[in-house]
Amino acid sequence: MRFFQNCRKPTGFGGRMMAKGMNTGHRGISDFGFAFAPEGGVSDVADFGCGGGANVARLLSRYPGAKVTGLDYSEVSVDVSAKLNRAAIDAGRCRIVQGDVSAAPFEDGSFDLVVACETIYFWPIEKGFAEVHRTLRPGGTFLLMVEFDGKGDRGKKWEKRIDGMRVYTAGELTAFLERAGFSDIEPHSKNPKLAISARRPVSP
Repeated sequence: MRFFQNCRKPTGFGGRMMAKGMNTGHRGISDFGFAFAPEGGVSDVADFGCGGGANVARLLSRYPGAKVTGLDYSEVSVDVSAKLNRAAIDAGRCRIVQGDVSAAPFEDGSFDLVVACETIYFWPIEKGFAEVHRTLRPGGTFLLMVEFDGKGDRGKKWEKRIDGMRVYTAGELTAFLERAGFSDIEPHSKNPKLAISARRPVSP
């Protein structure tokens, strides 16, 4: 069970293996969730909880004119993600930053789009959503993706295996997003996968 704690914050050799494994293991939920990402109009993008960096690479490819930032609080994840995206970093299109989503090290209104894939289970959810809202530009989009939609027993089994993990339903996440100030909240479900898109309103 100790190995699975690396899902929360990869450390050491096991964490490095976990971060790399995330790049293939999360492909299914990424394929599903990215169908609801904006088609264009994006110049600055962030992946909060970027793990092994596969979605950073995906964002670089999807938005070839944009700059992409990866954020993770695991030193191991930052290293793995930076190595995977080294060419884009060297070209000035990408940066990988170590930091906590509850106190994101970015200016207000930094991004047009923030994505979060298979990571909000471990967030201080209200602080995390408030920080996403703060760092988005008015009209910007938040897209979150999770493998477990809170229905049935699958997510509960993982909660028992991994300390600090919390699986939410679409209704719970919608309520948190509303409290953080988001609008145009749209859940998309494909049992057990869940993706939710939401916007920071243009006007307060």
